[in-house]
Amino acid sequence: MTVESVRPETPEATTGTTELREPPLAGGALPGLGHGLRLVRDPLAFMSRLRDHGDVVRLRLGPKTVYAVTAPELTGALALNPDFKIDGPLWESLEGLLGKEGVATANGPRHRRQRRTIQPAFRLDAIPGYGPIMEEEAHALTERWRPGETVDCTSESFRVAVRIAARCLLRGEYMDERAERLSVDLATVFRGMYRRMVIPLGPLYRLPFPANREFNRALADLHLLVDEIVAERRASGQKPDDLLTALLEAKDDNGEPIGEQEIHDQVVAILTPGSETVASTIMWLLQVLAEHPEHAEKVRTEVESVSGGRPVGFEHVRSLRHTNNVVVEAMRLRPAVWILTRRAVTDTALGEYRIPAGADIVYSPYAIQRDARSYDRHLDFDPDRWLPERAKDVPKYAMSPFSVGNRKCPSDHFSMTQLSLITAAISAKYRFEQVAGSNDTTRVGITLRPHNLLLRPLPW
Repeated sequence: MTVESVRPETPEATTGTTELREPPLAGGALPGLGHGLRLVRDPLAFMSRLRDHGDVVRLRLGPKTVYAVTAPELTGALALNPDFKIDGPLWESLEGLLGKEGVATANGPRHRRQRRTIQPAFRLDAIPGYGPIMEEEAHALTERWRPGETVDCTSESFRVAVRIAARCLLRGEYMDERAERLSVDLATVFRGMYRRMVIPLGPLYRLPFPANREFNRALADLHLLVDEIVAERRASGQKPDDLLTALLEAKDDNGEPIGEQEIHDQVVAILTPGSETVASTIMWLLQVLAEHPEHAEKVRTEVESVSGGRPVGFEHVRSLRHTNNVVVEAMRLRPAVWILTRRAVTDTALGEYRIPAGADIVYSPYAIQRDARSYDRHLDFDPDRWLPERAKDVPKYAMSPFSVGNRKCPSDHFSMTQLSLITAAISAKYRFEQVAGSNDTTRVGITLRPHNLLLRPLPW
């Protein structure tokens, strides 16, 4: 299984001849809160059940009506149709972290220009240049661990994700103290943003309650951290061939240097979402290796065969078929990004349903990728479902881990490479078991991760 294997084609957005109708309203709404309370209490189960009510259904979040898309082919149409833009409750929440001028939240000409600026760093032919750093950090991760000692998977996963992102893309001396600050801040900020998205209480979030103070402190520290990174690069006078140099030298549509706020927002967009999603995926991969020792053993055997007993390296990644499939299957069952939103820019349609201009649309990759209509034994962890002869049976858009269209994640190859390399490096050296106090149940925020995964690495 490769990134290319899950790249879908363009669907038809509407049926063309069918008379459009209003989507049905999901049951269970409460006065004032609508469906928001159910989204807070058990959001994954709630989103997973919505397809039973239709391919598109209406939700109430506070005073707002939101349209939930549940069918894979319509999520593809949503992502590729210019009638829908990046916007809605999720992105409004994320603007507090990512700003309004970064590539993650921008639309239109600004977004296209920003993509052109950052894309060279993520081209397929650029990835080999990052190989030595990825190898070094993957093996350093395993060398920090001691057989039989407890590993805090949250901090270790963030540390390796942040260090790889910083050393490859920002060429920063990103020491552990900063990685710890980032991981703690992100956990607080993403938890608070999810709460603000599903229960939009507006001014109440500005009151000096302890949770609000903690959120504001973490958000301020994140932005301070980014300012430190940019200031240090400017003061150094150095211009390494990396993404930060490209941003500092980028021009706007008038040929002028881009503003300080855009530089700041772009660095935030590079560091935070990427580190959060990659780190969450590493946590789930560690959980998978502990829960499914038969696949951990199969990865170890494959790594030894491909590497010839030498330390696994970048050059081996494309040959690690089962390892890559373990990564993809982990992303299917436990996607870091489990909910996404768009906004209709005009009166339009999805399938047979009418969508009014200005409507917010939400869909859940978690629900789409676990749907029994798309997958046999849909809740089983089965990496072999991504072998070529079986992957062809997966419906289009039922697995789009990096999205599609002009919002497709530019770092797809970068992310897949580091995830496969880290999985191979740790599996070659250790098997894992959970220890007392570990909690691998799902913590739901804007991303998904285990609550508190604690593992004991043991030698083979």
